[in-house]
Amino acid sequence: MPYTIEEQVQLIERGTVDVINREELIAKLKSSAESGVPLRIKAGFDPTAPDLHLGHTVLIQKLKHFQDLGHQILFLIGDFTGMIGDPTGKSKTRPPLTREDVARNAESYKEQIFKILDPAKTEVVFNSSWLDKLAPHDFIRLASQLTVARMLERDDFRKRFDSQQAISIHEFLYPLIQGYDSVALEADVELGGTDQRFNVLMGRDLQRTWGQDPQVVITMPLLEGLDGVNKMSKSLGNYIGITDPANDIYGKILSASDDLMWRYYELLSDLSSDNIAALKEGVSGGAVHPKAAKMQLAREITARFYDDAAASAAEAHFEQVFKKHDVPDDIPEHQLAASADNIWLPKLLTEAGMVKGTGDARRMIKQNAVSIDGKKVTDQNLELPCSGELLLKVGKRKFCKVVFS
Repeated sequence: MPYTIEEQVQLIERGTVDVINREELIAKLKSSAESGVPLRIKAGFDPTAPDLHLGHTVLIQKLKHFQDLGHQILFLIGDFTGMIGDPTGKSKTRPPLTREDVARNAESYKEQIFKILDPAKTEVVFNSSWLDKLAPHDFIRLASQLTVARMLERDDFRKRFDSQQAISIHEFLYPLIQGYDSVALEADVELGGTDQRFNVLMGRDLQRTWGQDPQVVITMPLLEGLDGVNKMSKSLGNYIGITDPANDIYGKILSASDDLMWRYYELLSDLSSDNIAALKEGVSGGAVHPKAAKMQLAREITARFYDDAAASAAEAHFEQVFKKHDVPDDIPEHQLAASADNIWLPKLLTEAGMVKGTGDARRMIKQNAVSIDGKKVTDQNLELPCSGELLLKVGKRKFCKVVFS
């Protein structure tokens, strides 16, 4: 069923921070509808890490909205710019990636994005395909389009300049090259996070210079992590990775606060805005329990990255472990050598792969999040005999049977 212009705008604007500008967007949508030519929607990703988390998928979900509306998706992998290093939000020069890093991470990205986007309707492009062809005088022309004063309007550059921290010249090229990508692709719309606002606006400026209609810029918010405060980040441990096990994805979403649940619905769910509003009204009016709404979201997100059967199995696992307080049937087993010596609990948790390190283990013990054979442990200096079997539990979801043999 074709969407009206009003319906397209409503879906596109859902969850956005900036639309620059709305009138241009409407004009482009009308022109597309009249000509039958889909708009070219660009979003760029530097392959800086092999794994994506739900925070990364906010942009991909918005790309899916455009895809559902019949527009052409240009998923740009910045293999060239990745070797420069995006300075956005950095307090120091970011180390560039090698070509091997970029190629490996890019392949991982392609596998992951097609859990959301339709591969038959998505054009994956690499900016090295046009940037490698630019001659030195092309880069000089590009660099002439921006003054140092304008570049220092960027908050991260300004802070580094004021604090006398180094800014390398090549970092100034990054937003220019990102803007030139829009020229090369003749993008009608570019999506980016709020931290990319300066860079995506650069595309509008350069397109005017090259005689193109300027792209519409749409910025999306940075998704809050499970703590509901900081942006989702692996370094903060508040993330949900899209390659996490299905049980973990489901359980982590169930652990989100009720307020955060609605934020995730708005930015991540395929449910329509009207259906989300009706569900929210049902919860506020008492007709729907908040946990039921959260379980619905957890099933949807888990099924997106696995399938319906995996989502149902994750739900059954959650009910077994947390509602019935049972130990799951499929807990991992870790073999350690038996010894007459004792082993320090934080070291045991680390060796069993339950925590990142002994410091992390001590924090979990301090938070009353560690159990041995069903009993909470509060002693960070506890030592245990290296014999027999132990059932370890960290947090609400991690179990491990340690067997000393």
